[in-house]
Amino acid sequence: MLRIILALLLAGWAAVAGAQNTATSFKSTEVSPGIYVLAGADGFGGGNMALVIGKDFVAMIDDGIEPLAPTLLAKVKQLAGRPVNFIINTHLHGDHAGGNAHFAENAVVIFGHDNIRSRLVLDATPAGGSSGLPVVTFAEGINFHLGGIAAEVLHLPRAHTDGDAAIFFPEVNVLHTGDIFFNQLFPFIDLDNGGSVDGYIAAQRKLLEMTNDQTKIIPGHGDIASKAELERDLQMLIDCRSRIAALFDSGESEEEIVAANPLADYHDAYNWGFITTELMTRTLYRALARGN
Repeated sequence: MLRIILALLLAGWAAVAGAQNTATSFKSTEVSPGIYVLAGADGFGGGNMALVIGKDFVAMIDDGIEPLAPTLLAKVKQLAGRPVNFIINTHLHGDHAGGNAHFAENAVVIFGHDNIRSRLVLDATPAGGSSGLPVVTFAEGINFHLGGIAAEVLHLPRAHTDGDAAIFFPEVNVLHTGDIFFNQLFPFIDLDNGGSVDGYIAAQRKLLEMTNDQTKIIPGHGDIASKAELERDLQMLIDCRSRIAALFDSGESEEEIVAANPLADYHDAYNWGFITTELMTRTLYRALARGN
């Protein structure tokens, strides 16, 4: 089941597992002067994106799903009043990188972690085709100086995937987490693309160290959040892993653990159309079985 959902996600469609319609337009929310969050206005347009309009350059964080790339490009040109110069991919999934090829064909330079490019070389579908591969890659991180707005890009290893990046704007205290944070939703931890539960927890702890009570946090999915909400979801994941680990260590099988429904307490608050309570349980079991 996980592999089927992953295949759909990499094609750019499964992040809502059919729970929403595809968007026809985009909305923008200004979180700080020159920094906007972009999302589908009337349906699913991809994970949360950001548009950064500096005095000298215009940059984006992620670019949504492939079919909506022309609509998104028109929206960002309207907001910025000039072309986009750079896109930073937070990871390789098609709901975050699906517009890469269309933007690249419009003279936008794509940045991403080394592992994003390595995986997309093998299958460029999530990036909209081979022209959507990142052309500038980094290992540990990279900094952008856009003219009045500085951005620090930080690699977070083996978390959601093995190519994750978070972007921090220290001067205005804004953080884009990519899919290291699904605000009050069970997270998707992509074990088949280098992700791990231990790495995901470590990454969230790292992000918490970078933030304070005034930080505006843009999650990969869900509403704009606070440090307290990120801490809440970290504690949820730690507790969920502990519950599954206790049953795993007692020798119960995956199906027995699923039947026991040890995450039932979190169902009403965190279950959603893509990562259900059952799928979260199976992911945590698989991670324990793999030792990560």
